Amino acid sequence: MKYFAVLLPMKDEELSKEHRPAHLTYLEERRSDGKIFANGRFVDGWGGLVIYKAETMEEAKQLAEADPFVKLGARHCEIHEWDIVIS
Repeated sequence: MKYFAVLLPMKDEELSKEHRPAHLTYLEERRSDGKIFANGRFVDGWGGLVIYKAETMEEAKQLAEADPFVKLGARHCEIHEWDIVIS
């Protein structure tokens, strides 16, 4: 299993407010599937971060692009494979 950091910078604040419930539901579903390591918003309003667990970049991309925030144009998404180190 690999980890992928998905940055979700704000694209449209109004759309983000409108689609936040669907976004949170999506994250909870993926968490139940075992596909999310961590997630959260940046307190400065910039956007958020989701760390997905996936086998490939393509799988991570599919997960990220299915998020209502991305799919409905509220947020951009930028995906990076993350070599996690926990001390």
